[in-house]
Amino acid sequence: MKALDQRLSRRGLIIGLTALTTACASAGKRPVTTAAITPAPLVVPVEPLTVPPVPAQVAVKLDPQGLIRKELLDDAMVALKRHGARLASKDQVYLVDFKQHSSKPRLFRLDMTTGEVEAWRTAHGKGSDPAHTGFAERFSNIPDSYASSIGAYVTAGPGYGLKHGPNVLLDGLEPTNNEARERAIIVHAADYCEPSYLASQGKLGRSYGCFSVSNQDLGVLRPIMGEGRLLFAA
Repeated sequence: MKALDQRLSRRGLIIGLTALTTACASAGKRPVTTAAITPAPLVVPVEPLTVPPVPAQVAVKLDPQGLIRKELLDDAMVALKRHGARLASKDQVYLVDFKQHSSKPRLFRLDMTTGEVEAWRTAHGKGSDPAHTGFAERFSNIPDSYASSIGAYVTAGPGYGLKHGPNVLLDGLEPTNNEARERAIIVHAADYCEPSYLASQGKLGRSYGCFSVSNQDLGVLRPIMGEGRLLFAA
């Protein structure tokens, strides 16, 4: 009996140890749950965008040579703005300074892009200088006055007349010269504006109110004056 009890006790111990071993083994094999790891996005350093500075626009200095009388230039710029709607081209402006003697270059071309100036001689009307002194003293818009008219004109393109041939047509824009087309006030060539006449007389001859120039100068002016540009006389 005693031997039987010993065998049962040994068997119980074995079973107990087996159960403990199985439990430990099961515990050792318990699955481990891990949280899902989201990889961090790849950050690539980006150089800041560099925008080059816009250069400041430099205002063009008009007439850097100082050839045009300041008052005349200022008045012409006012006229350019006032009559802007009637002017198709504002790249150049023509100015006539009737305060200057006719022997002097007083018809100016002002390049509004570069500010540079060119100058030519031009005659005034017989009615503006009855004594033929070379200075224009009076102005008129009346037909048959043979006087020059002052104010703003717009060039109306090249023309051709029976008397003077090639010319540049003009339209007056102000009450002081709005009869220009009726009076046939144009830019044309004349013998009394040639260098030989100036050399012998010391002044140019007189027109009937037109802006007369030499034949050579008309050849330069006629193509560039074109149509829709300001001519301002004062």
